[in-house]
Amino acid sequence: MFAVMKTGGKQYKVQAGDVLRVEKLAADAGETVQFNEILMVGATVGTPTVAGAGVQAEIIDQIKGEKVIHFVKRRRKHSSKRTKGHRQQLTLLRVTDILEKGADKSGVKAAIGAGSVSGGAVHAAAPAKKAAPKKAAKAEAPAAAAADDLTAITGVGPAAAKKLAEAGITTFAQLAAVDVDSFEAVKVKPEWVEQAKTLA
Repeated sequence: MFAVMKTGGKQYKVQAGDVLRVEKLAADAGETVQFNEILMVGATVGTPTVAGAGVQAEIIDQIKGEKVIHFVKRRRKHSSKRTKGHRQQLTLLRVTDILEKGADKSGVKAAIGAGSVSGGAVHAAAPAKKAAPKKAAKAEAPAAAAADDLTAITGVGPAAAKKLAEAGITTFAQLAAVDVDSFEAVKVKPEWVEQAKTLA
């Protein structure tokens, strides 16, 4: 039995065991997902979709497509051209089962396109075991929120602020307490310490 399903704005005619490359889905390798937009199953044609039908598939891998070169040459403008490369994000999957009825009660996670989903919806659809590290990250967030913006000091750019943060200096008070001669993790200038004392 075959089915015609729709995902990523494209339609695919599939049978059990087929391997497909589709637009990137919000799922990890090894997960089973279910496509619910089924336009046709066997001899049953949907209007526009077949109610209760579904196609289940196992995610094999998240891959990239072939590189496409986009070259623009402008005819009358001398030395005006542009070359861009692009590799489309794809999901490689194997069709495991085609359901004519009862797909809505199967309990399998729905296949959702990665580009059409916000990060929060992806995490909400993820299993509960991944929720624990997220809570730990939220618990650490208030500590990180207490950090000062070190780039307010003249001469400290984003790169220097990152190096200072890696060395454990995230506030003006910590920077003001630094001994310029003995601190070796980052080259700290004396004027940074003076400005930090003023801002602290």
